[in-house]
Amino acid sequence: MLVDSHCHLEFPDFADELDAVVRRAAEAGIGLMVTIGTRLSRFDEVRAIAERYDQIYCTVGVHPHEAEAEGQKTADQLIELAKHPKVIGIGETGLDYFYEHSPRQAQASSFRAHIAAARETGLPLIVHTRDADDETAAILAEAVGQGRLTGVLHCFSSSRQLAEKAVDLGFYISLSGILTFKKALELRDIARDVPTDRLLVETDAPYLAPVPKRGKRNEPAYTAHVAARLAEIRGMTPEAIADATTDNFFRLFTRADRSQATLAC
Repeated sequence: MLVDSHCHLEFPDFADELDAVVRRAAEAGIGLMVTIGTRLSRFDEVRAIAERYDQIYCTVGVHPHEAEAEGQKTADQLIELAKHPKVIGIGETGLDYFYEHSPRQAQASSFRAHIAAARETGLPLIVHTRDADDETAAILAEAVGQGRLTGVLHCFSSSRQLAEKAVDLGFYISLSGILTFKKALELRDIARDVPTDRLLVETDAPYLAPVPKRGKRNEPAYTAHVAARLAEIRGMTPEAIADATTDNFFRLFTRADRSQATLAC
């Protein structure tokens, strides 16, 4: 079994065929999926999908792109919404200095509020970071120094230094379809060296479809292509990668119930 640890099933890309998308995921061996919150104004849609399917969980959070409009200055609302039993993580949150759709100060403030919510709820933090390695590392190091905190750097495509720092801080590294891209040589080197017990796989669907599906809309079924490439890079069997990444997922996302996994017969 594989787990797609990060996708966006409430996006309009899936509106007309969500049942088929979920069915294809099961047929590809994807037993669980996590649909990720990016705006509190759309959290009801995210939660409704998780409630509709046993094998789908969700998170609550505000993407750094939305930090100016919806970013949180305190943890209160995140903590309240995270009481729902299908919410298993806080985020995605973090820093994006590539697009800078929101001011850096707003991003950092919201990031810290999410960190506070993760610590209060005991749920893992889902971190988005792009072109902000040093700042992300500094905020996470500061936060871990203030008390227990765990989480994952999702769709990892940053530096080796950030990967090593995240692992040192107790975080996990999640790999997406970028791992399969022709020019992702440095990322494949990093993926080879991350400790096996800190690896997750994801799609970030509908974005970043992996080879051989590149150019198409991504979907959870394609997690299998990411996992297969990761197994090849690390000299492991696909079964071993599936076992390791799935065990890692349940170790991190402790509120998720393995018995809810659904696979096609």
